[in-house]
Amino acid sequence: QVHLVESGGGLVQPGGSLTLSCAASGSIFSINAMGWYRQAPGKQRELVATITGDADTNYVNSVKGRFTISRDNAKNTVYLQMNRLKPEDTAVYYCNAVISVPGFRGLSKSDYWGQGTQVTVSS
Repeated sequence: QVHLVESGGGLVQPGGSLTLSCAASGSIFSINAMGWYRQAPGKQRELVATITGDADTNYVNSVKGRFTISRDNAKNTVYLQMNRLKPEDTAVYYCNAVISVPGFRGLSKSDYWGQGTQVTVSS
């Protein structure tokens, strides 16, 4: 089994910063793309940022220049540094990873999700 565990959410004032972490553990052969998504109340889940195994990154326009995604492959961990936070960034943030796991029939690749961490930006 594979688990993704997020940490780092909380309450912050507008203009403040937070760093989210997501560590993958379990029977992992390799991790391909990793990313962060978010879901605000009454809205659909949206992509925030992704990073490939080669460290190529992609961001939704609303966070470009404010958020930075990075990964530590040795620790199977992805980070999201969030600066100049705005009230509209308030959401539950979910970690996602595409992970290959070994099995009886060889490797199988699947999407895995964390449990989510709340980020609230408010004065």
